[in-house]
Amino acid sequence: QVQLVESGGGLVQAGGSLRLSCAVSGSTFSFSAIGWYRQAPGRQREFVAKISSIGGINVAASVKDRFTISRDNAKNTVYLQMNSLKPEDTAVYYCNAWPARNDYWGQGTQVTVSS
Repeated sequence: QVQLVESGGGLVQAGGSLRLSCAVSGSTFSFSAIGWYRQAPGRQREFVAKISSIGGINVAASVKDRFTISRDNAKNTVYLQMNSLKPEDTAVYYCNAWPARNDYWGQGTQVTVSS
């Protein structure tokens, strides 16, 4: 059974940084593309960034130049480094496969950016 567990969220002031972690178990992680997604209050879940099994990266235009995604195959973990955070980045952040699978959604981790 595949499980993805997000961590690293919190409350930060605008301009600050956070690093989110996504620990993956129960799958052949090194062969999997993983994505980060977020859902703000009253809005639909949206794509943030993804990384392929060989390190190819795509980042949403809204966070480009501020967020970076990386992976450590030895630790079965994907990271989302978020810099220059803005209040509009406030959301619950989730990781999932790419493309996302409905049965892989976890609890997410809350990121709150104060102005």
